Amino acid sequence: MNTGDRQVGIVLVSHSGPVAEAVAELARGLAAGGATAPVAAAGGTSAGGLGTSAELISEAARAVDGGAGVALLVDLGSAVLTVKAMLAEGGELPEGSRLVDAPFVEGAVAALVTASAGGDLAAVEAAATEAYGYRKT
Repeated sequence: MNTGDRQVGIVLVSHSGPVAEAVAELARGLAAGGATAPVAAAGGTSAGGLGTSAELISEAARAVDGGAGVALLVDLGSAVLTVKAMLAEGGELPEGSRLVDAPFVEGAVAALVTASAGGDLAAVEAAATEAYGYRKT
């Protein structure tokens, strides 16, 4: 289903700011060929250390929210728990935000390509989740 002029936003949540930024840059580069859907990195703590920050995640989600939903992809551990808690509490993330169970790098690329092509949140989630099936051998 196409979202019209609106695009699903993508937030990449990692324990490391540089990792989140690098994956966002990689996804943008591989999804090139036109304008891409909004993608933001939310990595590390507010002080720049390793960890997760609900504040950074919330800021990133608001920055990419265009009204078509926000797909949050996370790397591991406390990033998953932080996003789950934010979704359960409500109010910190835009309406239509969804935690997507997908591999971080491959899922980010698939999600951004699908969102950039006009896919709705369900299509973005499906594409990212399908990345679990990408074989490397």
